[in-house]
Amino acid sequence: MNYSKNISRKNFLRNSALAVAGLTLTPNIMRATSLLNDENSSTNGKLILKNVRLETGFQYEEGEVIATKTDLFLIEVENGKILKIAPNNTSAKAVDAKGFLMLPAFKDMHIHLDKTFYGEKWQAVRKRKGGVKGMIELEEQLMPELLKTSTEKAEKMIELLHSKGTSFARSHVNIEPTSKLDSLKNLQKALENKKKTFGAELVAFPQHGVFYKNAVPYLKEAATMDIDFIGGVDPYSIDGAIEKTIDFTVQLALDHQKGIDIHLHESGESGLKTVEYLIDKVNENTALKGKTFLSHCFVLGKLDQNKQEEIAEKLGNAQVGIVSTIPFGKLIMPLPTLQKHGVTVYTGNDSIVDHWNTYGTGSVLEKANLYAQLYGQSTEFLLSRSLKLATANVLPLDDKGNQQWPKAGDDADLVFLDASCSAEAVSRISEVKSLIHKGNMVF
Repeated sequence: MNYSKNISRKNFLRNSALAVAGLTLTPNIMRATSLLNDENSSTNGKLILKNVRLETGFQYEEGEVIATKTDLFLIEVENGKILKIAPNNTSAKAVDAKGFLMLPAFKDMHIHLDKTFYGEKWQAVRKRKGGVKGMIELEEQLMPELLKTSTEKAEKMIELLHSKGTSFARSHVNIEPTSKLDSLKNLQKALENKKKTFGAELVAFPQHGVFYKNAVPYLKEAATMDIDFIGGVDPYSIDGAIEKTIDFTVQLALDHQKGIDIHLHESGESGLKTVEYLIDKVNENTALKGKTFLSHCFVLGKLDQNKQEEIAEKLGNAQVGIVSTIPFGKLIMPLPTLQKHGVTVYTGNDSIVDHWNTYGTGSVLEKANLYAQLYGQSTEFLLSRSLKLATANVLPLDDKGNQQWPKAGDDADLVFLDASCSAEAVSRISEVKSLIHKGNMVF
């Protein structure tokens, strides 16, 4: 049976609120939709889907992976969890997934949902004056007006992410003397309004510096609220003190059992010193291992290969992750080197149509595609590994082709995509090409 034809949101899940790119299935959502009244779906709080395509293994030729095998299955979901994965039954009373490929829902691990022009009159970025500090002055002028509609625009941004297959984000949110805690509170309202279909973790982000504009009292208050990470930005060029800023950030995170996620754009000596000092602090405070990240960290792209290997090994040993927006042009980040040393690497869209950036589509799948192109991941096997940039490192198959996702008990946080594939095997190359075209996702 060939299910390569695209199908619409309406025809797939009958206008259900479940029909979002990130198919987060919870009892509350199911009760709120008409899906369970569909004559082809089950009742009693359980959702059954037939003709669901899953990756099952690799196809080899002379030891090389040349294709990815798939097959059709019957999937049962209950209470937000995958209950059962069974052989397909075309006659089952179930929602017909039409042979679309089921993948883990995508995750945007670096975005600013709290400040954007998205959803209002078009504005391009204006010429920057005075570097990052000049942008801080601009933000001090813009934020009071942006705050008036930031909840509504955040909701529109979430809807954009949904439309690209994303159901979860790590969002940085301004904490500074101009916004005080209002940007955080407004974003929390948006997330509350979208909680049935979208999840997030929040970073209290001192965009205007920890000490430069004295965000200290606001950061301390934010740390007592519902946030997950203490953020930071360029400790040397903004605050003028690497150690003082990092020490404050580390202590605040420890005091409130939070993680750390620091923007680091500095690409010279100060950038390297910041990386090394943060690694030392995490090694001294092991509770921060696995909970500490550097966003951007452009300095890594400026180091020679031997130094890249050295720092990557230190980051891996300290369990300090890197969240990269995968820049291109003259700066190519050593992401494969980081991954080789066990460094957790995430990606995200960062800014989408705001005063920092004119661009941004909301698609982390495009980021995964860019990663594959930049680092020569053109073989079937390497392309299959590139998908993890979109899913925050969750892949259907392990490196040996063994199926590792989904399993009974996994969260039912899913995305369905038209991979234009046969029942016997799917070419990862054609799949990636097809997935990035608009209209091929079912939400």
